[in-house]
Amino acid sequence: MRATARDSAGMFTRAKELFDPFLAMLIATVLAATILPARGWGVPLFGWLAELAILLLFFLHGAKLSRAAIAAGAAKWRLHLAVLATSFLLYPLLGLGAQAIAWRVAPAMAGGLLYLSLLPSTVQSSIAFTSIAGGDVPAAIGSASLSNLLGILLTPILAHVLMGAGGQSASAALDSILKVAGQLLVPFIAGHLARPLIGGFVDRHKTLVFRVDRGSILLLVYTAFSAAVVGGIWHRTDVGDLVVALLLGGLMLAIVLAVTLLAARRFGWSRQDEIVLRFCGSKKSLVSGVPLAAAIFPAAQVGMLLLPVMIFHQMQLMVCSVLARKYAGEASRLDTASGHAVPVAAKR
Repeated sequence: MRATARDSAGMFTRAKELFDPFLAMLIATVLAATILPARGWGVPLFGWLAELAILLLFFLHGAKLSRAAIAAGAAKWRLHLAVLATSFLLYPLLGLGAQAIAWRVAPAMAGGLLYLSLLPSTVQSSIAFTSIAGGDVPAAIGSASLSNLLGILLTPILAHVLMGAGGQSASAALDSILKVAGQLLVPFIAGHLARPLIGGFVDRHKTLVFRVDRGSILLLVYTAFSAAVVGGIWHRTDVGDLVVALLLGGLMLAIVLAVTLLAARRFGWSRQDEIVLRFCGSKKSLVSGVPLAAAIFPAAQVGMLLLPVMIFHQMQLMVCSVLARKYAGEASRLDTASGHAVPVAAKR
């Protein structure tokens, strides 16, 4: 009886680890926007709040990035280049393929799948999974942070080149990219420059900063889906479209995880570097994706573009959670076989 209770508790704990509570908040926000979308005077109000949220988000991103983190693992430039190539070359190629398939079976999802492929890596979850798996955490901090920083420039550029965001005119596209980069880079740089003054507060109040960060994302999602609902998003989307987004997103993730594994072993990299490449290279950031979409695309398009990103967000967390614990288990067995004590981190 006690064993059964322990097994049930263990299953519940594992299920909790696989499900991101933030996804439940995102779903609730989408439902709120569906039932009570911003209309009339609410549209300019939430538009202004969304712009403020973007400034706050990237200011906090800059303030959270320490110079020690930038320097940490900087020597592994080949690893960082491999992560960047995975995020901004391999993924976009797969995104173009997914878009071509989706145009035939689920046209509503095509643009969102391509946009998903253009996003930078996550920071927090990439580092967390690298740590669980026993990888090189300083290198993961360097790779994930560099991906996010360059993504501020590369994602808008790729969106204009591959998606025609903001129009097809070269001069108009350049003006738009510079404007978007200014909207995002200026607060990011300001936050980073302010770190000597506010870094202690940010580091001491990580929970508060985390909540402000997530609250800003929820506000942006509400604003985006309000505009999408008014524009008829649910008349253009059905369950079949969401299933296609899940399957094609899963296919992209599987291919990237396989390619990064083969590449790391082909290069003869250590197990620790292999872990960094797979976890930092395979992730796509919802936290960056929401404000980037709001800054790059017209408000009416953003909600539709974010649906595949939200689906992919939960899927990548579930897959990488299982993969991280698989790596940790392998490390534990190797340590046991070699007669060494098993590190505490490997047991977790």
